[in-house]
Amino acid sequence: MLTYEAESDAPPAAAWRLMAEPARWSQWAPHLRGAWRLGSPEVEPGARGAARLLGVVPVPATVTGKSVAGPVRWWSWRVGPVELMHRVGPRAGGGSIVGVDMRAPAPVEAALRVSYGPVVQALVRNLARVAAR
Repeated sequence: MLTYEAESDAPPAAAWRLMAEPARWSQWAPHLRGAWRLGSPEVEPGARGAARLLGVVPVPATVTGKSVAGPVRWWSWRVGPVELMHRVGPRAGGGSIVGVDMRAPAPVEAALRVSYGPVVQALVRNLARVAAR
């Protein structure tokens, strides 16, 4: 599993809204322009649809789980052979920790580590900054 995290001065609820509402994804992930049929205003478990990449390219996805109980909220989805978990939890002393975990077959995960992993780390940091505004 690949894990990417960033700390934010934002309360967890603010970071969660950015992470869980497809209409807000472009605020922190400029390559994502929302989604079709993944849930509104928040993603919904079992929803099958597509993320809108670069404004026009549909990337098929299925929301595989979601939990808003407890201190750490998370939702996950499957995009091709990759399972991504998006999570937000409280940071000791205030603020939040935002993270994305990626799981895939070993060869795919190895390729993701060097290709998409740095992008995900930058996106998680950007989400943390945007949430704190």
